[in-house]
Amino acid sequence: MPRLLFEKSGNAIWISHLDLMRLFQRAFKRAGLPLNHTQGYNPRPSVSIALPLSVGVSSKCELLDFTLSVEGVSCAEIKERLNAVLITGVRVLDVYENGRKVRDLSLLECSIELQYDHLPPPDTADRIKALFAKSEVLVPKKTKSGMQDQNIITMIRKLHIDKAGESTLMINCLICCQNPTLNPAQIPLAIATFLPELKPDHIICHRIEIYDSSETVFR
Repeated sequence: MPRLLFEKSGNAIWISHLDLMRLFQRAFKRAGLPLNHTQGYNPRPSVSIALPLSVGVSSKCELLDFTLSVEGVSCAEIKERLNAVLITGVRVLDVYENGRKVRDLSLLECSIELQYDHLPPPDTADRIKALFAKSEVLVPKKTKSGMQDQNIITMIRKLHIDKAGESTLMINCLICCQNPTLNPAQIPLAIATFLPELKPDHIICHRIEIYDSSETVFR
């Protein structure tokens, strides 16, 4: 199945996952690239996104699988035709054949920018580092059976904190994104829960890259 790599940025980060799927379905149609449809009582266009993106999060490593009902269109042409009709903030970076099985997708590299309206205490970065150096940090997560606490430390492979300005800290981390899954938003939630006096006023999250379990770039 063909796969495309795309980015989502700017005002487009406020588009929901379902609306993003509809956006691509319309883009394929406007680009003159008819999609195959699923079989059954309620046929749907054959498009799927590997790792749904939360509203408000930007990314440059999103994957979308699709199947065309026509043959003979090159990957380069698909990229060009889609980019000509997509909205600002959603851009196809690459198109290629035979992507890896999504079940092999395991890790997500992301950045989380913590912004403070006032200068935070000078030891803020050290205290946050100490929090994530613990063996257990329980944060509530909504599941099908209700709210449950999960230890997010077991799902963090790497985490670095750097000062990005007088009132800004940048967390760069490598976390599990499938089986189990850690939502990056749970990292600032942990700070707000266990270090409430260091809770950031604004949070900006960005997906950087995705990997398999051996930390090889996933495509």
